[in-house]
Amino acid sequence: MARVDIIMPQMGESIAEGTLSKWLKKVGDEVKRDEPIFEISTDKVDAEIPAPAGGVLAEILVKEGETVAVQTVVARLETEKGAAVSAPAASPSASPPAQREATPASAPARQERPAPAIAVSHSGNGNSFEDRVRTKSSPLVRKIAAEHGLNIASMQGTGVAGRVTKRDIVGFIDSGVATPRAPGVGAGGWTGGPPHALPLPQPWAGDVVEPMSKMRSLISEHMVASRHTSAHVTSFIEIDFTRIARIRAKKRAEFEAATGQKLTYMPFIIKSVTQGLREFPVINSSVAGTNVIYRKQINIGIAVALEWGLIVPVIKHADDLSLSGITRALNDLAERARAKKLSPEEVQEGTFTITNPGVFGSLMGTPIINQPQVAILGVGAIEKRPKVLPGADGEDTIAIRTCAYFSISFDHRVIDGAVADQFLAYLKKTIESFPETGL
Repeated sequence: MARVDIIMPQMGESIAEGTLSKWLKKVGDEVKRDEPIFEISTDKVDAEIPAPAGGVLAEILVKEGETVAVQTVVARLETEKGAAVSAPAASPSASPPAQREATPASAPARQERPAPAIAVSHSGNGNSFEDRVRTKSSPLVRKIAAEHGLNIASMQGTGVAGRVTKRDIVGFIDSGVATPRAPGVGAGGWTGGPPHALPLPQPWAGDVVEPMSKMRSLISEHMVASRHTSAHVTSFIEIDFTRIARIRAKKRAEFEAATGQKLTYMPFIIKSVTQGLREFPVINSSVAGTNVIYRKQINIGIAVALEWGLIVPVIKHADDLSLSGITRALNDLAERARAKKLSPEEVQEGTFTITNPGVFGSLMGTPIINQPQVAILGVGAIEKRPKVLPGADGEDTIAIRTCAYFSISFDHRVIDGAVADQFLAYLKKTIESFPETGL
């Protein structure tokens, strides 16, 4: 009888760990090759992982909700159909054999903690694979580091590729050694941020307490980190969509018959944005210390709301696509995002993000920048409004127009307000004069 190990895959070059969020099979179930067997969550994507071979699920070694390093064996398959299934080495409710990071409630008392096994290195430039893996420590470790104003990238831990574990960082703090601070952070923690000494809120009688999902925890971390990283400013503009509304009404049936795709407003917006990014390349950039990286690729991330969180699939080389090509790519990515069928590559390498809260009726918003990008566009509800327009005789007249408010949150470290406003004005002009032949 042959056994096949099922491992936690590495979903992207910089990913050091993943959370096994759900088992789709149980011990004793027959599994076909490439059939989804479990779901994972990383800081990039939620995905279903297929079985590497056909057989019977013999052992489950990692329970739901556990976060483990890549290459960790999470289960084993018995490859001979109908063969006896051995008792699992660790049931889904038991602790797996691989080393885990304890939660705060289960941490040993301070006097029992071993001397720190962590070394501090200031020689790395942050660009090596090891540096990237090290800064991908678990959410708990990053939270502890943030609370103490520590720079994980300057530490050498005991985990894979020098990854800093909870035991490492707690031992380091307890040792009293001078700690490497994150940029812009003083000895008391994050400067300008909320005091980390504030007590946590406590549940009251009748309250319901639920742990954050992996995705929600990561979204929380990324949003807070983005606010700490970028100097956020938001500008707004109103755009008249009446011309595009008429083009849609005139061409919709023909377009949908030819492409099999629904013609929404978003492809028009994406097409206009790609043209705007060519005109204002700093908005399609990233900040690397004191350098600005001007991206040649224009890869548009589209925020997709899911029942369990938010994900941002990316349309690669969007500036090379026609309106119908953008429509196909947009619809395909959104559908597969909701079905958890995206690959890690499809949520990476975005250079500019568009979020569309208008589909829920929101008029405008101040979205948080999707790091390491420097700007994000918010699209408000597209709706009919009364507008004052100049009449043919020079007198003003009131007309019904289809309009929306756009907002752009931008990083004031590299984008001046005038440039952001010029970009919005360019979008307004492009959308309001969109050619009917643009389809």
